Amino acid sequence: MDLFEKCYKTSMVDEVREMGIYPYFHALESKQDTEVIMEGKRRIMLGSNNYLGLTTCPAVIEAGVKAYQQFGSGCSGSRFLNGTLLLHLELEKELAEFLHKEAVVTFSTGFQSNLGIISALVGMHDYVIMDRENHASLYDGCRLSYGKMLRYFHNDMEDLEKKLQKVPESAGCLIVTDGVFSMGGDIANLPEICRLAKKYGARVMVDDAHGLGVIGEGGRGTASFYGLEDEVDIYMGTFSKSLASLGGYMAASERVAEYVRHNSRPFIFSASIPPANCAAALAALRQLKARPELVDTLQGNARYMRQKLDEKHIRMRPSNGGCVPIVPIYTYEEIPTLTIAKDLYDHGVYVNSSLPPAAAPHECLLRTSLMATHTHALIDEAVEIIAEVLGRYEL
Repeated sequence: MDLFEKCYKTSMVDEVREMGIYPYFHALESKQDTEVIMEGKRRIMLGSNNYLGLTTCPAVIEAGVKAYQQFGSGCSGSRFLNGTLLLHLELEKELAEFLHKEAVVTFSTGFQSNLGIISALVGMHDYVIMDRENHASLYDGCRLSYGKMLRYFHNDMEDLEKKLQKVPESAGCLIVTDGVFSMGGDIANLPEICRLAKKYGARVMVDDAHGLGVIGEGGRGTASFYGLEDEVDIYMGTFSKSLASLGGYMAASERVAEYVRHNSRPFIFSASIPPANCAAALAALRQLKARPELVDTLQGNARYMRQKLDEKHIRMRPSNGGCVPIVPIYTYEEIPTLTIAKDLYDHGVYVNSSLPPAAAPHECLLRTSLMATHTHALIDEAVEIIAEVLGRYEL
């Protein structure tokens, strides 16, 4: 059998391309902002994770340019060898202080962070227990480890306890959950997760990629949102969302961080974050610390968007926080979802299509996401277009 035979079989990708509703790889011709030029036309951007709008912040851009000039275009090595810059250490120190943790370890991407953390900490006789709606990178981190993975139904604490009861007392156990779930926009039931972890002797890791800069005191994330910073053992996050750059991190105790630094293959065998990305993330963090009102504005925009969609009788996936800037709109089936997304795109609104396995079967979504820099006037314009387009379809 030819290895490439699978590549030539007709797939759904071929079908939706033929139908003219393929939703991916649209090319930007401008900065990542609330309004963009995409394939020659103005679009209202409702599909970005640039939650605080800092990709266009002059101070962030200037920091990246200066780092490029001072340190060059790349590090050409891993953190272990020649790839550690003073900038990396500065970023890790300031981020640890901001998150009220002893130490931070930075990785080249957010995806790589989850691979590196879980594979280092979960050994052959250990267990990792996952929410079913966790990000794909968390699942791949489990696959890279030698531990046994168990999954519990989304935010179902009874099912989580059943899974914890299956873990032998002699085994280590790590409960892993998204803080803010990237597709649904709901928030993990962290108080109950931490209670159960304490009861069964497990550790807790929160993927806060969509929580940092979004919820919690000053944007400190999900643990801060619940007042549980001392109860969560590991935070993971990214620089590619609220911090307007590229890279990822783990925040934990100094001993755990030191262990991961010396045992995480994705950390040890990858080149470090390039200087410009590191400097931009640090400048964005300083913007967040200096301007906590950005978080309030972002949350206000999320509430405003939900209110306006509700007034148009548009069915959204509910959010238990109400303030999360991820606002998913139900479109149910795959082809209607892609058709509506294309219609919106043609009318000047960019949204993301959420299809299985990112969404449950028959619960496909249009994932809209907001920035602190969206104005109410821009949200009003987008909602009018969304309502007009959705009104043409029987959902």
